[in-house]
Amino acid sequence: MTDPAQTDPSSPLDRVRQAPGERLFRLDGRVAFVSGAAGYLGRAMVSALAEAGAHVVLNGRREETLAPVRDALVERGLAASIVAFDVRDTEAVERGFAEVAERHGRLDVLVNNAYAGPTGTVDSSTPGDFEKAYDVAVTGSFRCFQAARPLLRAAAAQAGHASVVNIASMYGWVSPDPRIYGDSGMNSPPFYGAAKGGLLQLTRYLAAHAASESIRVNAVSPGPFPPERVRTADEDFHAKLRNKVPLGRVGEADELKGALLFLASDASTFVTGINLPVDGGWTAW
Repeated sequence: MTDPAQTDPSSPLDRVRQAPGERLFRLDGRVAFVSGAAGYLGRAMVSALAEAGAHVVLNGRREETLAPVRDALVERGLAASIVAFDVRDTEAVERGFAEVAERHGRLDVLVNNAYAGPTGTVDSSTPGDFEKAYDVAVTGSFRCFQAARPLLRAAAAQAGHASVVNIASMYGWVSPDPRIYGDSGMNSPPFYGAAKGGLLQLTRYLAAHAASESIRVNAVSPGPFPPERVRTADEDFHAKLRNKVPLGRVGEADELKGALLFLASDASTFVTGINLPVDGGWTAW
């Protein structure tokens, strides 16, 4: 029997064999959806996908928050649009992906990046905090996957694979070190890591159950990526963060771009079910 990947020029394996290395990371002609697109890390992610040639659909709860991100991309000659909805609202999620289907007719990449929740400690956290964090990070990601699945399945049938990338965290698999946070007020709360750990398990589950449809599901776990306002607000806290990282510094948002493009593109056609830490070695200690 002839292996169809040997003869079908549109198969991902054939593209991998023929493309120059840098072309493997291109997303020309593809459509990518990113939730939490207006956040500190979300903005870097949408830039990476758009710079690689994708049309990026920006998602968040409010269009007015997303508009500056879209406008900045369009001013650079990149392709972006907005579909705003709350990932906690099942009907809104379904309407949102129906809009994606109507506008673009396809979806190749789904990035689940949405999260909502305050900082906190064991003492300050409530059961409601857990419910909200889980509903956004885990259930919200599942809602998006379910609603996007027909589009992803169709894209996989056409291009050989589609990609889901869940944005988890190093705190989904290791605990925050309370000695670093002290009384800084920057404490990572118990519900954050619990939700991100749940997202990692959902990643493995969906990877196993969507593989037969050529939908790849992976996770990226960022490490310490504090925005500039956090770094300058408490230098002692920032120094403790740096000292915990084997590379001796915190991450810059743009350092997530390569990991995301790897998992979203033809560069990772035989990769599914993994968690890729981008943490400067934090979890290697």
